[in-house]
Amino acid sequence: MRIDPTLYRGRPAEKRSEVEEACYDLLDGLGVAYERADHEHGDTIEALREVEKLLGCGICKNLLLTNRQMTQLYLLLMPGDKPFKTRILSKEIGTARLSFAAPGQMLASLGVTPGSVSPLGLMNDREKKVHLLIDRELLLQSCVGVHPCMNTSTLKIKWDDLLHTVFPALGFTPRFVELPWDPDSET
Repeated sequence: MRIDPTLYRGRPAEKRSEVEEACYDLLDGLGVAYERADHEHGDTIEALREVEKLLGCGICKNLLLTNRQMTQLYLLLMPGDKPFKTRILSKEIGTARLSFAAPGQMLASLGVTPGSVSPLGLMNDREKKVHLLIDRELLLQSCVGVHPCMNTSTLKIKWDDLLHTVFPALGFTPRFVELPWDPDSET
């Protein structure tokens, strides 16, 4: 993957996609500082290891999930390296077995496509249909890397800013969950 080796502060000078520009507008409007790394499409955490090094923080895994009946959506933020099993989260939050949301659900609820799921996409959920879940372990980091709803850039944002400025401004209160590192050891 080709990565621009420069770490930028703030939004890019050149015009970007509408959805990406909306992320910068949101953060700038709330006075949230962020650093930015630009790179080729990065659909997976594994593809973005060099970006993590440049940012000096881990990129979180962002999973949009739905219950069996497809009546509830959940955005799960968790450490990028941590394995995930739907049955464990389903049990913890007391819902029917979860599965990954379809691309159409991603676009309709968060305004994103596969590989670009981001907590910043919550700005597009005006009806507040998505439930925000955060693995407590992420809070051990001071900052986190997230896409600006496009997987050609990654932003470094302080957790405090996400939790105490961005999520409240968007009308979301996260529910914290505790997911194991070894999901196969769970019964």
